[in-house]
Amino acid sequence: MGRLTVDVIAKSSLHVKNRRDEPLGQYLKKLTHLNFSNKNIDEIDDLSACKNLSVLYLYDNNITQIHNLGFAFNLTHLYLQNNNITHIANLSSLQNLSKLYLGGNCISVVEELEGLTELRELHLENQRLPLGEKLLFDPRTLQSLKKSLCVLNIKKNNIDEIKELSCLGNLNQFMAEDNQIRDIKELEYVLSQWQKLWYLGLSGNPVCQKAKYRDKIMVMSTSLEVLDGKEINNTARQFLLNWKAFRETKKKIAKEKKDKQEVQQKLDHPQIIQHYAPRNYTSPGIRRFRKPVDVLLTKTPNLANSGDDGKGALPPALESRGMGDGMEGIGSGPVRFLLLPSPNTVTKKHGLRKAASSLSVQNIAQP
Repeated sequence: MGRLTVDVIAKSSLHVKNRRDEPLGQYLKKLTHLNFSNKNIDEIDDLSACKNLSVLYLYDNNITQIHNLGFAFNLTHLYLQNNNITHIANLSSLQNLSKLYLGGNCISVVEELEGLTELRELHLENQRLPLGEKLLFDPRTLQSLKKSLCVLNIKKNNIDEIKELSCLGNLNQFMAEDNQIRDIKELEYVLSQWQKLWYLGLSGNPVCQKAKYRDKIMVMSTSLEVLDGKEINNTARQFLLNWKAFRETKKKIAKEKKDKQEVQQKLDHPQIIQHYAPRNYTSPGIRRFRKPVDVLLTKTPNLANSGDDGKGALPPALESRGMGDGMEGIGSGPVRFLLLPSPNTVTKKHGLRKAASSLSVQNIAQP
């Protein structure tokens, strides 16, 4: 047939029968529904005579471009699925359009729908895209549809992310079967934004292979009534919600208990204070004690360090009596000295108890 014109409409058998002897211009003006689906149409001609057209069926044709529809201010339903359309254009004047069917075309970007403030349903399923490409959305279009759009159909479009669609707050039906959606966390966020959603179709996506996928979705969206074609049982959902609340409470109690135990452990076992004092290893008397003390320090990394402020000093008993054979005093070199408590308070390990006992302050102080 080729082009859709006024003459083609007038000569069609259906309209010849309906029009009878009525003048063509008057008949076209009263026309509200026009069905030319599967008629091998590849172009839309000037149809401005059909001023009251509200429903136009042009699916299953060979249309490549959308044009010559600017006259149709009263158009509410436009069916253009299964054509060869590559670009959405020339629809901004259709301010009363509520349902737009564009599935089965070659559209790669959803765009130029900013003027469609009354659009309720948008069907974009199964676009014939090049291998490896996916259907994309213009952020401006999404923002313009966020208050009106209720139904979105994007089946079979190789889509792997839907976070950008979260702005569609009035969405109540979302069909996204046979895509590449796999992120359960992203899905949880999007569902939290769609408070009116009652139908969700995700079958055929990798996310459906996740453990307890259906249970998780039921808990994520309390408004959901149908998931992947199956009705959601409210009793089952309430059980899952109660179980989730119980587990969260149990985790909270366990965490609080652990925190209390850590605090109590710090109070019951205060850190051992590590002092510093000037030292000089020129005297052979002190050299014999250096290695065991340093070894003990390296084996006990949890011993506290009091700092290098120079305030830590040897006990008076050691300062007055000296520490070894021929030692005349303690020099200016740094020496590390430990005030060790009884062996049982340091650790229960046998090796450390033995080291602590052998290096007590009393033994070190002996001349």
